[in-house]
Amino acid sequence: MQVNFEEVNFVYNPETPYENKVLKNVSLEIPSGSFTAIIGKTGSGKSTLIEHINGILIANSGSVKLNNFTIEKKKTRKENKLLEKNLVKIREKVAMLFQFSEQQLFANTVLEDIMFAPINYGISKEDSEKRAYELIEMIGLNKEYLKKSPFELSGGEMRKVALCGVLAQSPDILILDEPFIGLDFKSKNELMNLINKIYREQNITIVFITHDMEFVLKYATDIVIMKNGEVVVKTKDKDEFVDILSKEEYNLSLPEIIDFQNALKERGVVLSKLHYDYESLLKDIMSRLEQKNE
Repeated sequence: MQVNFEEVNFVYNPETPYENKVLKNVSLEIPSGSFTAIIGKTGSGKSTLIEHINGILIANSGSVKLNNFTIEKKKTRKENKLLEKNLVKIREKVAMLFQFSEQQLFANTVLEDIMFAPINYGISKEDSEKRAYELIEMIGLNKEYLKKSPFELSGGEMRKVALCGVLAQSPDILILDEPFIGLDFKSKNELMNLINKIYREQNITIVFITHDMEFVLKYATDIVIMKNGEVVVKTKDKDEFVDILSKEEYNLSLPEIIDFQNALKERGVVLSKLHYDYESLLKDIMSRLEQKNE
């Protein structure tokens, strides 16, 4: 499912002393089947932007289009009633995992939590339970976890279960708003590997807000940079992205993997190319060492 923002403007507390224009004439295409990373400093408008995709927020002007659906401000009661009906259909297809997503858990058991969304959208109890068993297996947890309270689990396990809860409705788009906040290194990598597995296997569009540039380099197919409520960069080219990160005007940090390769270059180590993940970087370094020892 493709998403198109067309000249979207959004203001918090309009026409008050606290008025804050957060999105400024944003036009953006998020391609169907893409893994789109949205980055920018805190306050750049990232979270506000993605909350327009499933109608949590509705633009003061402009529109958001998802296939045949259009989300935009309506004037009449009849139009608003139709929009509310359409938003139910949209939210069935657009799932969102918020920051601190363990706070989305609420049921007595993991099974009940995962089954909630599909049952709410009219899926039978039997099919919803089957889906829960499939998902718990997919995230690498034993089916016995389904009987547990979600609040007995570790932080990383709770995030995985929350992810199952939003995937249970079989969405076309998965929105992730900084899903790694508060997780340790191991849990963060496990969750990212799981998200990438979902992307590769389930024919889904992912929209991903993060401050972790390593993950952006390794996994994103499309990269969007926001600044002061505007989209200032949209690219698929990772070399271009690295060049942009080097510019002070965006106030973003280079990933450690790029800093490391720059340090190698300064010491006279010539690599075959610029690497975006440590696996390929290590292979290149080992190849250079083998050539040196021949």
